[in-house]
Amino acid sequence: MSYGFLDIATTPSVKAAQVANGSADYWSAFQGNRSFDRFTAAESAFIAARDSFYIATVSESGWPYIQHRGGPPGFLRVLDDRTLAFADFRGNRQYITVGNVAAGSRASLILMDYPGRRRLKIFAHVEIKDLRDNPELTEAIATPGYNAKAERATLFHLNAFDWNCPQHITPRLTEAELAEALRPIALRLAELEAENKLLKEKFAAHVG
Repeated sequence: MSYGFLDIATTPSVKAAQVANGSADYWSAFQGNRSFDRFTAAESAFIAARDSFYIATVSESGWPYIQHRGGPPGFLRVLDDRTLAFADFRGNRQYITVGNVAAGSRASLILMDYPGRRRLKIFAHVEIKDLRDNPELTEAIATPGYNAKAERATLFHLNAFDWNCPQHITPRLTEAELAEALRPIALRLAELEAENKLLKEKFAAHVG
């Protein structure tokens, strides 16, 4: 049966490692269809909520390179059920990922939801397009109000994705998520401060 992500990831050396660590029978006995080569509504919603992701590419020398890409929530867009795209903002101008993609288009992405302890892994082929030559694509991935210079459009053509279990993911909150989580406490604190102020005013009036 199909397990798209592992069909790509499980090389002979990986199979040997599974044998050595006692998990070969577990995966060889897998029954089901997890081709996961089309994004569903669940993946689309998850991707739209992310404000960053990690992308791994490999250079001609064989060294892997992992880069963090970030922006406002939703900057990574689902164009269709097999295509992601984002406006690649200017960073330190080393262009290591860009160069690696020119040499070999394969990439692996990890998208994290730390508060929800969820992780989406993606295998994809990368395509880089000039924003000046693709006005419709440029509009589709635009991030109005975000103070950054977009240098190119980067597309990911999905090969397979997979979800990881939440084990070993430490929950972390962004400033906005923390503010939302603490909002009930902030409201209650404001109520208590107002009540305390009123009591002080009543006491001052009584003493006076």
